[in-house]
Amino acid sequence: MAVEILWWLAPPVVVTVVAMAWVTWAGERRGQVDREVAVERLARALRQESPGQKVPGPAATRPRDRSTGIAVRPSRGE
Repeated sequence: MAVEILWWLAPPVVVTVVAMAWVTWAGERRGQVDREVAVERLARALRQESPGQKVPGPAATRPRDRSTGIAVRPSRGE
């Protein structure tokens, strides 16, 4: 019975091995990446200003309240 269950695994294993072989073969045909061009593209991308690097406004400079994980309602003042 265990051998019958293993036969169900054979087709996916064969397909996976064939796909891995094809990707390896296709990757070899692609060629080498020009290192100088890649470094220049990386430098250009790092020089660009990202949204996270903008100067924070007044709300961002206010210190955050420390969360204790407990919800507390304000008193009603009665």
